[in-house]
Amino acid sequence: MKTHLIFALFCLSTAAALTAQAQTYQWKDSSGRTVISDTPPPGSARDARGIGLSPPPSSSAPKAEASKAADAPKTTAEKDMEFRKRQQEAREKAEKSEKEAAAAAQKRDNCERARNQLSKLESGNHRMVVPDGKGGEVFVEGAVKDSEMERARKIIAESCN
Repeated sequence: MKTHLIFALFCLSTAAALTAQAQTYQWKDSSGRTVISDTPPPGSARDARGIGLSPPPSSSAPKAEASKAADAPKTTAEKDMEFRKRQQEAREKAEKSEKEAAAAAQKRDNCERARNQLSKLESGNHRMVVPDGKGGEVFVEGAVKDSEMERARKIIAESCN
């Protein structure tokens, strides 16, 4: 009788030990809820990982490793590299905005000058003098005046948008 009792206790403890080692899985479903189950997660599960002694299913192993790598604290070198990258991006952005601001200011200046030039040419009250290329000056009249007016209109069309 004692032998039967010991054998029954042995079988009972072995059965309890086997069920205690069953695999448990944890994952987030499509609606973002955490699910804990003894069945493996479906292929569409996010953040799947195995809990217990046996390894997680092979289909979710890369996802689990990737999430662990993303959750792992960063080293000082990684933080420093990210900081320098952010600084470089900020410098490039500032330089780009400065160049754009300078180009916009130049465009406004060109627009204003062309408008003033055109108004002077159209008024007829003001005689314009331009260099002749030989060190002297020539009064702007006739076809030259018309071409200067057309040139000013083109500049206005390009710069005054």
